[in-house]
Amino acid sequence: MSQKISAGVVHTLPSDLRQALSADAKALKLWEGLTPLARNEWICWVTFVKKADTRSEHVTRTVKQLKEGKRRPCCWIGCIHRTDKELSPSIKGILSKRTRAK
Repeated sequence: MSQKISAGVVHTLPSDLRQALSADAKALKLWEGLTPLARNEWICWVTFVKKADTRSEHVTRTVKQLKEGKRRPCCWIGCIHRTDKELSPSIKGILSKRTRAK
């Protein structure tokens, strides 16, 4: 039976992140101490990337940064997948710049 690990507000916990957290008791304890919104941002930060190697790096960095005291991903604009609130004007501006740059 797999261990119950809390997820986020919108996102479910992906298996690669679940496995990494399960393998590190300190990181798991810190993970469970996060708010659901903070967990959601970590999950989104891990799953938002396109390349498998980048995703693997994000999983590894999540565990490392939790143990360093980080409660949210650094330089992350936040989860854009939430439907329970409107995106802030600053996030809309960042996303529009990304769209125009492509």
